[in-house]
Amino acid sequence: MWNTGAAMLTWSTAELADHVADRLRCRAADDDLEQAVYGFDALDELGLHPLVHEAFREGGYGVWPEMRYPDDSGRSRRSEGKRCDVVLTPAPEALPLRQPGVKGTLFDSVPACDPEVAYWLEIKSVAQFETSGPFRRYSAELFSAVTRDLKKIWLDSTIMHGGLLLILFTSSETIAAHDLVAWHHRCLDKALPVGPPSARGFPLTDRIGNAWCQVAVFGVRGL
Repeated sequence: MWNTGAAMLTWSTAELADHVADRLRCRAADDDLEQAVYGFDALDELGLHPLVHEAFREGGYGVWPEMRYPDDSGRSRRSEGKRCDVVLTPAPEALPLRQPGVKGTLFDSVPACDPEVAYWLEIKSVAQFETSGPFRRYSAELFSAVTRDLKKIWLDSTIMHGGLLLILFTSSETIAAHDLVAWHHRCLDKALPVGPPSARGFPLTDRIGNAWCQVAVFGVRGL
């Protein structure tokens, strides 16, 4: 998953995408086996987070949800400041995340992973269809709301490795592939610092209109 050299550490967006796609593919098979009325594509974004966390834990990584961005760590109240959906620390150690400002102090008494080494990942999902019918804000959600999380990662002065996990539920593979490329191009047109996607996809049983799941990880830091 990661390696260190004299100068830098690197993470693989392809491996991150593999882990998430494998876990979601297994969940799709479970939904079919149970003959579920609704599949996991009916879950809202927060409802998908436990599946994503499980995918990374199965891969051996440390999984630390809802961590404050390092630049906001100095706020006096723990409830204040922007938070990242999930922070990953490298396998196989899966160490906890070291809080900014404690390295080398009396409070730094246990092994931990520095924020600069961890991978900061925002999670976004957009579905063409909901249980109530077509999601009318599909395009708006994809092309405007999703890009806001890119900027949170990029603007933090401490983060060295980070990205965006985008999960799309669409009526076909063709639409998913088209929309993924269109979204990436829109980001590049706006000069947003996003790398090419590591994308994985698989078919879904069509229960509410979604027949394809597309998983893509875009690097934002450490492209």
